[in-house]
Amino acid sequence: MGKWDVLRGYRENQEESVSEEKKGLPQPALETVRGEGQEISLPTDFEELLVERDMLEILKDRHSIRRYGEAPLTLKELSFLLWYTQGTKKVVGRTKKAAFKTVPSAGARHPLECYVAVQRVEGLTPGLYHYRSLSHQLELIYESENLRERVTKAAYDQEYVGTAPVIFIWTAVPRRTYWRYPDQAEKYVLLDAGHVCENLYLICSAIGCGTCGVGYYRQEESDRLVGVDGQEELTVYMAPVGKKTEAAEA
Repeated sequence: MGKWDVLRGYRENQEESVSEEKKGLPQPALETVRGEGQEISLPTDFEELLVERDMLEILKDRHSIRRYGEAPLTLKELSFLLWYTQGTKKVVGRTKKAAFKTVPSAGARHPLECYVAVQRVEGLTPGLYHYRSLSHQLELIYESENLRERVTKAAYDQEYVGTAPVIFIWTAVPRRTYWRYPDQAEKYVLLDAGHVCENLYLICSAIGCGTCGVGYYRQEESDRLVGVDGQEELTVYMAPVGKKTEAAEA
């Protein structure tokens, strides 16, 4: 493999692989189900949360925020952020199913799973939660009072990451994309991660919050933090989220 092959749409002088889809193999599940803790239904009435509705203003204001206020997020604010990054609007198909979400994905494969390390959210015990997009629910993976230390260590000791009320951690299940696109799966999964995080940037601005995408993390530490094997499912991106303070950052 050449140095930049993962960035190429199609590799030169390489015969295109026959996908698992064309071979008639069953498609991977649309969603990971951890099923290890209680399930929490999330609110969906967001009208009262919006502090900025003008999309052009939101785009103009988009910038990374690395300082967060001490105020907690409400459960409704977290629900808003989860829905508008990966909420499922509908599922179509009988034998071949596809999820239509609030974010684009190559072939509607949606290989990403979202975990949230919750430190300060009203109504939630501090701990790690997994977002069930199909039902718009959270499932508790484990309770923890020392997330700040673990998240900071996973993020190569970047202190600001661990100060946020909530840290979004996205994992990828590459086989969902590989099933249809065996030769481009790596590229498409990473493009999808960019789509999701950009949605988070924009909707944070809509409710007076800020975030900063983090691609610099310790792989094994991050995978252990969310409890995945690093092979069939692995961490690909994270982003701390909190209320904006007076200090803005570029």
